[in-house]
Amino acid sequence: MERKVIAYTVKDRIATITLNRPQRRNSWTGRMHVEYRWSIEQAENDPEVRAILVTGAGRDFCVGADSRALEGHVEKGGYDPGTPDTMPAPGYGVRPEFDADFAYQFGLTKPVIAAINGAVAGAGLAVACYADIRFAAEGAKFTTAHGALNLPAEFGLSWLLPRLMGVTRANDILLTSRIFLAEEASALGLVNKVLPFDELLPYTYDYIRTMIARVSPGSLRVTKNQIYADLHGDAASAVQRSRSLIDRMMTESDFREGVAAFAEKRPPRWSGK
Repeated sequence: MERKVIAYTVKDRIATITLNRPQRRNSWTGRMHVEYRWSIEQAENDPEVRAILVTGAGRDFCVGADSRALEGHVEKGGYDPGTPDTMPAPGYGVRPEFDADFAYQFGLTKPVIAAINGAVAGAGLAVACYADIRFAAEGAKFTTAHGALNLPAEFGLSWLLPRLMGVTRANDILLTSRIFLAEEASALGLVNKVLPFDELLPYTYDYIRTMIARVSPGSLRVTKNQIYADLHGDAASAVQRSRSLIDRMMTESDFREGVAAFAEKRPPRWSGK
């Protein structure tokens, strides 16, 4: 597939996916949806990629649905996603709970880190919130946006936001669709750190490089799966699953390498096997 509205690069084992419609503030379209999923699938299937960074071009992350697309829905008398019947399906098949738009990011084997470089709303907020870790630029504006359009909370944000920030805080955000800034998003627990715009990407890349150097690919893959599987389960099942994983992973070469690196006080050399 030719990428027209997504930019995709791989460097230092990090795949960078950039929402790339700066002239339209990276607003979301059916074309972007398809290209985004295809790009995620490319990164997921590339053995050289250890982590995925998602950001926006220019000074915006993604301001939600394109206004022209919204006008098109009005003209057609209903919702038209603008996507083909068959779509790339990264992360599907892991658990039924993950087999849906953006929730599939929970089924990926690689961490997704969002660098929210500017305004984020609607579908763009869903993209960011389904990432595993979020950093934001100072002053970036956040909103669910749906209330002002007579729409419901989109893409499962009614399930996700209460789990990220608690029901009381999520209700404030969801029921008002109000605009709030990155600094408040940090206080609410929605983002991990707020940085000056010029420092956002360098910091995020350094963070990811440290993560993938320190943590084995197998541990990242399994721990991410545990987090989201256990979020849908109970404490006893989480304990039992972790014990089963320990029994298996202690037989792997990267466990032996991790112990050796710790004992020898050196960086580990992960095989990923």
